[in-house]
Amino acid sequence: MFVFFRFFIFFIFGLSATSYTIAAEMIELKPNDAVYVKMGKTVYMEQCASCHGINLEGQDGWRDTKVDGMRLAPPHDKSGHTWHHADEVLFKLTKYGFKAMISEDYEVSMPVYDGIIKDHEIVAVLSYIKSTWPADITEIHDR
Repeated sequence: MFVFFRFFIFFIFGLSATSYTIAAEMIELKPNDAVYVKMGKTVYMEQCASCHGINLEGQDGWRDTKVDGMRLAPPHDKSGHTWHHADEVLFKLTKYGFKAMISEDYEVSMPVYDGIIKDHEIVAVLSYIKSTWPADITEIHDR
């Protein structure tokens, strides 16, 4: 019986780890989906624009200035580095925060959005952002 129980626990753990991996791999932005882009713009304006700017321009001095020991919000337009990161990374950074993804020493004022907005809304916001990039930047990001 104990052997069966151990097998069951390992099976469930493996299944949940596999499900998480599959779900993580399925993150795909939808910059050509008008519904997602419209929803994303709405959520962006409500949740993100106060720091990242209504035109995705970020905060002045974002590259080298810190306020209260925290980095400023970068732009999400072509002048920033958002497009340097894969869809999955952008999703995880938005949902779980920089400390969870990078390190405890990376101080930012951006909130963790897990529990604040739904996963499809995170995808929509990122889709809206991507929809504003020029074709050459979008092509590079898609690679």
